Amino acid sequence: MYNTLTLTFRHLTQSLRLMVGVPEYGTYVEHMKTAHPDRPVMTYEEFFRERQEARYGGKGRLNRCC
Repeated sequence: MYNTLTLTFRHLTQSLRLMVGVPEYGTYVEHMKTAHPDRPVMTYEEFFRERQEARYGGKGRLNRCC
C-alpha cells in the first residue's frame, strides 16, 4: 500500500510539474547517464536555461502575443 501510494504521488507530482512547465532535472540526469554516458551532463543552471529557451524562444524573445 505504501509503495503504491508513494509511486502515485511521485507520478502526480511529475505530471503537475510538466503541466506548468517546470523541468525535471533529475530525470534528465538519469536519462543522460543511461542513454548517453559518453555525453557531458549540463549543470542545473544550463539545463533550466535551455528548457526556458526551448519553451519561450531564445535570445530573450517571447514568442507569445500577451
